[in-house]
Amino acid sequence: MIKTFKLHIESHFKKLLNARFLLAVSGGLDSVVLAHLFSECKIDFEIAHCNFNLRGKESDADAVFVEKLAEKLHVKFHLQNFDTEAYAQDQKVSIQMAARELRYHWFEELCQLHHLPFLATAHHAKDDLETFLINLSRGSGLNGLTGITAENDRLVRPLLPFSREEILTYAEANTLAWREDSSNASDKYLRNHLRHHAIPALEEAAPQFLTQFQKSQQHLKETALLLEDYTALLFSQIVTQSFKGYQFNIQKLKETPNTKAVLYQLLKDFEFTAWDDIYDLLDAQPGKYVATTKHRLIKDRDFLLLTEHQAKTEEVLWYVDIEKIDLNGLTLMKENVEQLTDLTKTEAIFDAEQLKFPLKLRKWEEGDWFYPFGLKGKKKLSKFFKDLKFSTLDKESVWLLCNDQDIIWVVGARTDDRYKVTPNTSQFLKFTAHYD
Repeated sequence: MIKTFKLHIESHFKKLLNARFLLAVSGGLDSVVLAHLFSECKIDFEIAHCNFNLRGKESDADAVFVEKLAEKLHVKFHLQNFDTEAYAQDQKVSIQMAARELRYHWFEELCQLHHLPFLATAHHAKDDLETFLINLSRGSGLNGLTGITAENDRLVRPLLPFSREEILTYAEANTLAWREDSSNASDKYLRNHLRHHAIPALEEAAPQFLTQFQKSQQHLKETALLLEDYTALLFSQIVTQSFKGYQFNIQKLKETPNTKAVLYQLLKDFEFTAWDDIYDLLDAQPGKYVATTKHRLIKDRDFLLLTEHQAKTEEVLWYVDIEKIDLNGLTLMKENVEQLTDLTKTEAIFDAEQLKFPLKLRKWEEGDWFYPFGLKGKKKLSKFFKDLKFSTLDKESVWLLCNDQDIIWVVGARTDDRYKVTPNTSQFLKFTAHYD
């Protein structure tokens, strides 16, 4: 195996030969073998071990074992103790997810602190098969069935082509010692149940199952790459970008064959899960949306609008001595002018004597109203926005300039008729808006 491993590193992970990196070692068979392989190949690395404190003295003994392994191999050792159960309870996640989040966050900190460009883990071919079956049982799409990637940013998995049988044979041939995690014997978790029962049954029925699975999965990966290329082509035809986010042209989506599959491909990297609700947005009423913790997909008239969640903006006070204010997506300036001039929608002039500073800048709320310039009587902003065909994002991004409780300018749209200049106006105050 050592010869095959060397060739694999030289062919696919040559960068590991030229830089010291971090290796995650649990103390189990796979990570111990990978540490020895790196050592035999004279590759420069450091070892990191996580004690999740889930198995009492057994967890402590694992940490001691890995520390002694590092000493034997003459490599630097890093240890971190975690209160995994407390973290899981605090974050409301499973113990498995808590352990994953804790270890990878710490690994990233170590790599940055010690200038280690890569993190190696000991995932192997059987891990890949287990992941495939788990994702298959969850109804995953194509990406979920392509399995574990050999590289992902700084993460590398050099053992991925090797089977557990090859790893075990190497360990026994070299009389290596390793630790057995007692929790691996339990069928409590789906991965263990697959490892103990489903996969052995498959291999008994088809002795070449793992080899053939690897071939099939390679075909899936090639198909996924082809699909990514096709999606990139469609993206340029269907999606446009603005400072508000992404706009998906609904008509072009509907004209594209396999609309739902295309929409999934375009949105799959944004953590959406309610796919039926997303598909329903294509024919929903404007204003309907589907949200994740980070993004919203909003149905507009002719588009689906993808935006990030915006933090709630507090009101801003504009004092008389301030000439310029920078807001979210908008810059406002004021100046004294001598007379009324022709104005664009992004400009407004008021009778300065009617204004009482500080003025207030805020976002709109349900129930807001004003007297639109040029019209008779007051009008609710919701109706005003509807008449102008404002999208949900337009309404959320608009700012209101207020004098006391009165809205005097829907910035960039319309001023209030009550605050217009008259032939008796002697002091003119001009405001100018610039959108990002």
